[in-house]
Amino acid sequence: MFEIIKRWDDAILLFINNHHNSFWDTAMWFASGIQSWFPLYAFIIILLIVKFKKQSWLLIFLIIPLIIMSDQLASGIIKPLLHRLRPSHNRDLDHLLHYVNRYRGGLYSFPSSHATNFFALATYLSLVTLKKIKWMPCLLFPVALFVCYSRIYLGVHYPSDILAGAILGSFLGWLISKLYYWATNPE
Repeated sequence: MFEIIKRWDDAILLFINNHHNSFWDTAMWFASGIQSWFPLYAFIIILLIVKFKKQSWLLIFLIIPLIIMSDQLASGIIKPLLHRLRPSHNRDLDHLLHYVNRYRGGLYSFPSSHATNFFALATYLSLVTLKKIKWMPCLLFPVALFVCYSRIYLGVHYPSDILAGAILGSFLGWLISKLYYWATNPE
């Protein structure tokens, strides 16, 4: 079973990574950059303040422990525990991959921190803003998917790294949304 998953992981990774050109190299490099999304984060914070007014402080504040928890769980605990090498550090694959700006990422890949963080934020904000900002999931989940795709395109994650990060992040986003609802409606 694991051998089949590994073969699919490698095949999908190589298919995506080997379909590259200078336009997509630039776009995927942008998508993987932390600073690239600062304008979106600023827009979301302003939108939350406008729509939720005084109630926005808790909604926004809970993003901090959510991202710390998702990032530290993925990068600080699971990756060092499992030691799954990134494709870019796998001797069987590294010579087959196309690298953008010679970027190979850190040593370990499972789960993807980018996927965990983006899906945590997308899930949390989608759940807690659904009544007032119905289109929030339509904005955040495509962004999360774009970022996740970029990680495979850049050759630094297997699809299973992305899937695991998305599942973990979605669970954490759901968990923090439950905390938000408990704090705002403690009945």
